[in-house]
Amino acid sequence: MKDEYDVVVIGGGPSGAMAAKSAALGGASVLLIEKRQEIGTPVRCAEGVGKKDMDRFLDIGPHLISQNIRGATIFAPDGTALKLQANEGEIAGFVLERKVFDRAMVESAAKAGADVFTKATATGLIMEKDTVVGVKISRLGVDKEIRCKIVIGADGVESKVGRWAGLCSALKLRDIESGVQFMMTDIDIDPENIEFFMGNQYAPGGYVWIFPKGKDRANVGIGLLGNKVKDGGRPIDYLNEFVKKRFPDGKIAEINYGGIPVSGGLEKMYGKGIMLVGDAAQCTDPITGGGIKSGLWSGEFAGKVAADAVKSGDWSEKSLSKYQRDWEKLYGKYMRVNLVLKDYYVDMTDEEANKLAHELAKHDFTGVMEVPDLVKIISKVDKKLLLKLGAAYVGF
Repeated sequence: MKDEYDVVVIGGGPSGAMAAKSAALGGASVLLIEKRQEIGTPVRCAEGVGKKDMDRFLDIGPHLISQNIRGATIFAPDGTALKLQANEGEIAGFVLERKVFDRAMVESAAKAGADVFTKATATGLIMEKDTVVGVKISRLGVDKEIRCKIVIGADGVESKVGRWAGLCSALKLRDIESGVQFMMTDIDIDPENIEFFMGNQYAPGGYVWIFPKGKDRANVGIGLLGNKVKDGGRPIDYLNEFVKKRFPDGKIAEINYGGIPVSGGLEKMYGKGIMLVGDAAQCTDPITGGGIKSGLWSGEFAGKVAADAVKSGDWSEKSLSKYQRDWEKLYGKYMRVNLVLKDYYVDMTDEEANKLAHELAKHDFTGVMEVPDLVKIISKVDKKLLLKLGAAYVGF
């Protein structure tokens, strides 16, 4: 590990790996550090991702995929099923093997030229005149200071790196979900269809998901908004109750916990010598909680901006602001619309949800596997949603 780099990336998840790769491909000297000894563990993710654009980031071969997905079923509180289906012969998305995928992403960053060190924990930032100029690291009992021009924080929910740099990364209870997931086996599922269960009996202000990983195994999880986790209603209690009824003979092979930001993104994702990506920048989808692809895009944008800044000799805060502009151009409207949709859903009673589902069930959802397409159909059925979306919806 050298004493100085152009860019230091803190966090070896997909967004951090993508940032390191993008910066290295742009000609910057890059260090990527990960606090855990093994990339990709534990898996705090349902592992599902849409097919579109994924080949941009990595060659998605069979070794990275647990299961191809062709459909999804959304269950209303009263059991009404809305069946979404890809067009005939098409694959809508994948359930990844995240442990393998994350390692492949980090390997691609290393092949691009980044130095990678695991078991390396960032303990603080080096600051000069309110500007980040390096990182304090502890690795295998040895403390070290690394100087750099730019730090990219990819350290997850409520980023410590962001707080150290003075960026507001705290989340309101309404903007963070508490998630629990079982990896289950010996269960009866349709391996090409994901399932979502809505309603207070399943997950107040959230939902239960089933993401297949083969013919008899799946990620079965739940996400509850922080302001709904009260009166003894812990996520794991709701999930245990669901599993007991849905998969009474299923076996739990693994369990994971984690927080999921659903704020729609930080107002400011950059500062003096610093950028945040992925969950650290709250780049996850407010309605689905998905963050793999949006995290990869944020990492690519941040890495490219960092490399260009190093080339130009200008890594000022103004120069790094291009990162957020690039992000907003691609994802800004999408996130704003889905934030409205999240609040719309959270405030909906089970009776209102059932009524809406009954109307939606009259529609053909063939070819509808992306959130924007679903939102367009819902807004036609419920004019209140269209009014709430307002200007943010135009052109979505």
